[in-house]
Amino acid sequence: MRRERVVDTGVVLLAAVLALTNALVQLPLLREPFDAVAFGLLFAGAAALWFRRTAPVAVAWFVAALSVTLVSAAWVWPGADPDGVLLPSAVPFAAYAVPLYARRWHGWIPLAVIAAVSVVGAPPQAHLVAVAGQVVALVGGPALLGLYAAARVERLERERDLRADEARRAERLRLAAEIHDVVSHRVSVMVLQAGALQVTAPDEPVRRAAEELRATGCQALDELRDLVGLLTTSGSAASGPLVPLPDLSGLTAAVESVGIAVDLHEVGEPRPLSGAVGRTAYRVVQEALTNVGKHAPGSRVRIDVDHLPAGVRVRVRNTAPERVGDAELAAAGGGTGLLGLRRRIELLHGTLVAEACADGGFLVDVRLPTLAEERP
Repeated sequence: MRRERVVDTGVVLLAAVLALTNALVQLPLLREPFDAVAFGLLFAGAAALWFRRTAPVAVAWFVAALSVTLVSAAWVWPGADPDGVLLPSAVPFAAYAVPLYARRWHGWIPLAVIAAVSVVGAPPQAHLVAVAGQVVALVGGPALLGLYAAARVERLERERDLRADEARRAERLRLAAEIHDVVSHRVSVMVLQAGALQVTAPDEPVRRAAEELRATGCQALDELRDLVGLLTTSGSAASGPLVPLPDLSGLTAAVESVGIAVDLHEVGEPRPLSGAVGRTAYRVVQEALTNVGKHAPGSRVRIDVDHLPAGVRVRVRNTAPERVGDAELAAAGGGTGLLGLRRRIELLHGTLVAEACADGGFLVDVRLPTLAEERP
């Protein structure tokens, strides 16, 4: 920002110096009233260049209006010299700024007006080649330089975006390798040990606990597989067979058992989803209910599942809490659950809205497609 201000100041000062030089050379040193007016208009054009970045088209129109005024006044003002018509020194700077900062076709209209004015205002004895050279030097050349600079800026921006995408992709690959090599291996060992315990346990309660542990481990492996697929190819985990949305009744029953009332409503015909999408929707409900238990004890929860033609929408809304939650429990997790879900949903080309409601409650609104498209 500071560098831009320095450059803008330099451009304005350079245009002012050029205006002063041209005026002193071609005007008879303010001996006529027209000279004072022309002097002021030339410096007004130079000052307007301060806004060429933020309003390049407006600056171009202002410079075009100054050009028309100077040429017209030179022909009708008593004592003015039509052969000594001056164009604002801001013309080439405005012509350069329009293609660089505006990048809209209508910005070329004031440049065309300036070019026409420079032709009309040329002295009658001026050679056609000299007039054309003036138009090229003041309007055409700077405009072409602006086009080149704009193309270079766009190329640099594309290269920067590509480098950023490659850096993100490399980081995802590194994370995927760590998840696969460390976490997945340990969870797999846990599942095998739980299966062995289920077979060899001497009593039924231990066998049931081992079975629950094994089932939880298998579910964790499925989710880890989804995450690894998303991290490596941004959506390959969604390319498997389509399956129904996982049953949410188990989640609602578990929450109701600890005193939180839950109403589950489904609208539309259930449609098969990719495994990653279905499990992500399940995780959204799970995380939202977990947060209700932490932060809003005693509230009522409504879960709306809308089966759409090309995906699913899940809304979890709770009322205001009836009592203050456990501070230690609420602090656990640090708020990373929804942040992680948001990134996971973005990788699946979905959207997540999590916001407080006016009545003191909270809303989690998620839209997910049937199949996730690749996203960098």
